[in-house]
Amino acid sequence: MNSVTTSWRNRRQVARTRRALNKALSRSSSPAMRDELLTMANGAQFLGR
Repeated sequence: MNSVTTSWRNRRQVARTRRALNKALSRSSSPAMRDELLTMANGAQFLGR
């Protein structure tokens, strides 16, 4: 049961991170900021891959 709970928590964290990233991208003030956010998001650790 512990692995199910851990898996669920990980999926929820990834979903929250994705939503936060999408919100930040929509509010980015410049193309450079958008590029920085996308660069961070492409890091495998950032999205929990």
